[in-house]
Amino acid sequence: MRSEQEAARAIELYADTVRRICMLHLKSNSDTEDIFQTVFLKYVLYSGAFENEEHEKAWLIRVTLNACKDFMKSFFRSHTVPLDEIEDLIADVPEDHSDVLEAVLSLPAKYKTVIYLYFYEQYSAVEIGRLLGKNVNTVYTLLARAKAMLKEQLGGEEFE
Repeated sequence: MRSEQEAARAIELYADTVRRICMLHLKSNSDTEDIFQTVFLKYVLYSGAFENEEHEKAWLIRVTLNACKDFMKSFFRSHTVPLDEIEDLIADVPEDHSDVLEAVLSLPAKYKTVIYLYFYEQYSAVEIGRLLGKNVNTVYTLLARAKAMLKEQLGGEEFE
């Protein structure tokens, strides 16, 4: 593990390089800051010795590139939408569908998640079971209960 002085020196020398690489790949300030912290945490925890400053810089660049690549292919990244895009999507919802969206958003989390994955992301119950670590029959039960709740909230037969 590296000392606080070594970490401060590395941040002073390589912070701009790490941030530029992250912005190039991630195109997001918040994601860049997350990866920046991850990279320098790995640096502090790395116990190997560097031959020189070039070797140290090359190591940090490689760790940064790998962290960006891992982040880009992560489940979280590929299955989420930034909040500002959600606001745009909600603004584009036709008036007659806004009550459906409100009803879905008012469901308890376990029901909201399966409804979202099933109807909006088009996952099958088997796939949802794998994603959430739940039995397929549990997913079917959650879907049925969520549909019943929505039917009650929205007023009946027209939404089946």
